[in-house]
Amino acid sequence: MNGAQDMGGMHGFGPVRPEPNEPAFHAAWERRAFALTLAMGATGAWNLDLTRATRESLPPARYLASSYYEIWLAALEALLVRQGLVEQDELADGGARVPAVPVARVLRADAVDAVLSRGSPTVRPAERPAAFEMGQHVRTRNLNPSGHTRLPRYARGRHGRIVALHGAHVFADAHARGEGDAAAWLYTVEFDARELWGPDTTATTVRIDCWEPHLEATQAADDRGTAPP
Repeated sequence: MNGAQDMGGMHGFGPVRPEPNEPAFHAAWERRAFALTLAMGATGAWNLDLTRATRESLPPARYLASSYYEIWLAALEALLVRQGLVEQDELADGGARVPAVPVARVLRADAVDAVLSRGSPTVRPAERPAAFEMGQHVRTRNLNPSGHTRLPRYARGRHGRIVALHGAHVFADAHARGEGDAAAWLYTVEFDARELWGPDTTATTVRIDCWEPHLEATQAADDRGTAPP
């Protein structure tokens, strides 16, 4: 999925200007949207990767015109309708028309701190040895799937070097497609910024976490004679 969220290397959006002492929420509705998203995620009706994929699936014009929590809320509404937990006309006017659909779990107020502290670990036992090792040169695959992928568009088909192995983790791309929580080895790959954005970039190196299915082995220089980092 090449969505509007994948903006690395794009121009025309202006500089990132961090807000000094920025509060967690700028309005009460943002706090509520955050709480509703956490509460519904805890029901088990969908997983975190599907939540992320749904946000990224918003129409580009809507995505780019929306604030952070407007995107969260739009994705939550889409998931509720898709899973049959609410009807579209109920969302439109806020009135329930059918009995509530039972859910597997309910996140109660007195359990929030414990649940958030525990998190949802993605590490899993490795079913096979890692295909790559520290320092090895790799190339990211040139993927353009119709669904979700955690491999950024700007880093596809690029040469880099393995600088960390993190063990086996749930493969987010497959998890978002509803294919279970099978794991794949996760690596940190370091790229020369020029490999990603050419000689005019002001960056030096970029590190990206990549799952094994995102990578393939390569030599220290590609067939164009361009050396990776």
